Amino acid sequence: MSNTQKQSPEALREKQRQMPLTFTNYKLMLIGLAIIVIGFILMTGGGSDNPNEFNWEMFSFRRITLAPIVVLAGFAFEIYAIMKKPKQKEK
Repeated sequence: MSNTQKQSPEALREKQRQMPLTFTNYKLMLIGLAIIVIGFILMTGGGSDNPNEFNWEMFSFRRITLAPIVVLAGFAFEIYAIMKKPKQKEK
């Protein structure tokens, strides 16, 4: 017999009523979104006011290395935020 067959109908209904994501998950997802936005903000800039001049600033460490790492860290944090299980309540 499986574990679901041993549970009472009330316990099964209560389990189905629970939200798959809790308030903590949503809060962590907003933090991850903020990290991603910060990464994209770090990528901005580096343009030239004069189209006849080349601006080497667009190849800076911040835009080429740091910003993509921050964006990837934000996406990794988003995955953690979605996968995090809520703590079980004491009975």
